[in-house]
Amino acid sequence: MLTAAAVVVVLILLGATYQGIATALERRQFPHPGRLIDIGGRQLHINCAGSGTPAVVLEAPAAGLSAAWGWVQPAVAMTTRVCSYDRAGLGWSELGTSGFAAGDVPVHLHALLARAGESGPFVIVGHGLGAAYAAMYAARFRDNVAALVLVDAPVPAPGRDEGGRVRLVRVSPWLARVGILRVTSMLSARTTGLPPGSAGALRTFLNRPDHLTQSARELGQWDETVEGAAPPSGDTFPIVKIDATGDNRVSFLTDAPTAARVAATITDTVAHLRAN
Repeated sequence: MLTAAAVVVVLILLGATYQGIATALERRQFPHPGRLIDIGGRQLHINCAGSGTPAVVLEAPAAGLSAAWGWVQPAVAMTTRVCSYDRAGLGWSELGTSGFAAGDVPVHLHALLARAGESGPFVIVGHGLGAAYAAMYAARFRDNVAALVLVDAPVPAPGRDEGGRVRLVRVSPWLARVGILRVTSMLSARTTGLPPGSAGALRTFLNRPDHLTQSARELGQWDETVEGAAPPSGDTFPIVKIDATGDNRVSFLTDAPTAARVAATITDTVAHLRAN
């Protein structure tokens, strides 16, 4: 019994050491591609490309970050200004010390865009849980929104089974700390299909306990977030909905043709706004 326990301890220590070394190497391999902006109490990462108006803002799906838009952002940047960013505690952004509440996400984004010098009104695009956050932003800051594009917008479904991917994310911080996630690629394999640079960056954070801990917090408030995310009614601005990756709570736009369809919908929305 003591021998078995000793073996387990040694394996945990080896896994934790492997995780630490790999993370340190990845920090150098994948530095943040954009800017870190202080919004008061935390720095958030924003990555913008292209030029033109209206500018597009991309809100990543659950467990995602700016790199999850690896196919979409370059395509949209050929038409107009487009910014992706990392929510507090995800990717290259700092969590801060004030805890997490879903209602803070649109407030953080509003402050980030202002302090980054990006001018609205914006086309706000969200995927999955990001679509709920995008709708929350539009409801709170409607004067700063030119259009809303919702990709796989979630609908309220209290009591629905979360699915294996969500349950995996919930326990993933512990699996990541001892290197199990990295060895098995249980989460990072979901980046397959993205452009290499984006896939590599997203993959490293899907093996990071800090990113996964915040992802689990967001997923833990899924029902409350979705129920409170109804977009404004009336003719305030166009609202476009796209079905792309299904209703899985943790999914990314890794399929190039599907991502191209999403990008085309965004650029069509921009063209429509310019013409009217």
